[in-house]
Formats: sequence, structure tokens, C-alpha cells
Amino acid sequence: MTAEADLSEIGPVLLVGAGRMGGAMLEAWLSAGLAPERTIVRDPGLSPERTHELGSRGVVISNGPDGFDSAPRLLVLAVKPQQMDNVLPEAALYAGKETLIISVAGGIGLGRLAKGFDVSSRIVRVMPNTPAQVGAGMAVAVANDAVTAQDRALVDRLMLPTGKIAWVDDEGLIDAVTAVSGSGPAYVFHLVEAMAAAGEAAGLPAELSMQLARQTVVGGGALLAASPLSAEELRRNVTSPGGTTQAALEVLMSEHGLVDLMREAVAAAKRRSIELG
Repeated sequence: MTAEADLSEIGPVLLVGAGRMGGAMLEAWLSAGLAPERTIVRDPGLSPERTHELGSRGVVISNGPDGFDSAPRLLVLAVKPQQMDNVLPEAALYAGKETLIISVAGGIGLGRLAKGFDVSSRIVRVMPNTPAQVGAGMAVAVANDAVTAQDRALVDRLMLPTGKIAWVDDEGLIDAVTAVSGSGPAYVFHLVEAMAAAGEAAGLPAELSMQLARQTVVGGGALLAASPLSAEELRRNVTSPGGTTQAALEVLMSEHGLVDLMREAVAAAKRRSIELG
């Protein structure tokens, strides 16, 4: 754990919603030193097994606002967009004047969030993705005007254990961010499925084909992360003129090929993000 990722002095942190995304962030925070006794989880849908497991590690499981001695420093809303309207009234009971509110719910804008809290509330909207589970996520954040430079630094520290974070000033970009990186891991997983299916069609045994497809994507991602070269340069480096890779890329890069399909997919995800808001 690097010093930058040390969260031992942060808190109390109240996490509302500990499902896939909230749970992934929680594990990253605890691994980075967030004190369990300064970590509060509020999630009525948490299974008894998960509740017991978190409790045994010292995490505080909340049954409602009556159990709080003071307001949390950070209030993280990690519920599904469809649940937000039901969650906000209770969440507002937790927040104090010093509470920084962070939402990771896709499609829920700063304006809509602000209606649930005091007019002076400091609110940050963050769009993470599921590779946060392994510290390889990508998050993009946007803040309302009340958020300070110190608040931004605190968000950076909180998100660093989950991967990388970037900030935008234009909230209108978040719907496109959601479509590219928020939903993007699913595109990569589907690519693995498609490659494995294509390998089977070419005569490979199913298990071997999946192993080849999976490790090729894992290895390609690792090379991309480690290399200073752009994705385009790396692609060119493995494409010999007249070779097998070029033959495949002529299909993928043709009209109505992968670029057009991806553009359509991202546009569809962006439209849905806007609808959810």
C-alpha cells in the first residue's frame, strides 16, 4: 500500500448501498487502511452472511440515522439510479454541515441530488467502473460549486485505491463517460465471449478457445498499461503487411465494422444514461 493510498486518517465514511459497486469500493478502501470502526454501511438489502462478515471485521452496520452520534465526514451514495429517490430523504438525515456527499449512481445529476440536501451541501458525482474491485478502475468526477479544493483532494484519496480518477467541469460529459468507461468493462467481457465463440467456429475446443480469448485480452490490457505507446501504435506493431492480423483487421475496420458498432453501442448507453437522469 502506498502512502498516497493510505486512508487510515479518513472518516467516518458512511456507505449507503454495498452491492457490486459499493462493495467493490468498500473492499478497496479497507485494504488501503480505512479503519473499520470508522466505516459505516447502511444497506437494508445486505444478506445476513455479508452483514456478519463485515461486522466480524469491525465495520459498523447501520440500521438507520438514530444510531449516529455525529454526522459522517463522507457520505457515499452507491445505490441503483432507480432507488435514489427513495434513498435521498433518509440520506439527508445523515448529512451535517461538514459532510461531503459523493454519489456513484449513474444518470443522477448534481441538480437532482441537491434537491435532497441542504442548499449549501457539497456534492460530488463520481462515475466509477467494476475493475475497481482489483484496483484497476477508472472513475470520472464532477462537483457542484460548493465543493472546495480540499474536498476534491479528499475524493482523489478515497478513489485512488480503486484505480485512476479524472475530473471534468462539464457535467454534460458524464453521460458519455458512463457510456465509455462505466459500461465499458461489459464490452470487453463480451469481446472475450465473441472471440471464444469465433475460435470454436474455427475448430478449437471450447475450453481452449475461451482460455485463448481471455488471456489474450488480459495480456493485451497489461501491455497497453505498461507501454508508453498509443493503442494505435501497438496495433500497428502486431500487424504485419499481408499477414493474418491484417486479414482480420480488414474485416473489423471495414465499413459497418467494429468502430461503427462501438459508436452505436456508446450512443445507446449515453441515451439511456440521460433517460435515467
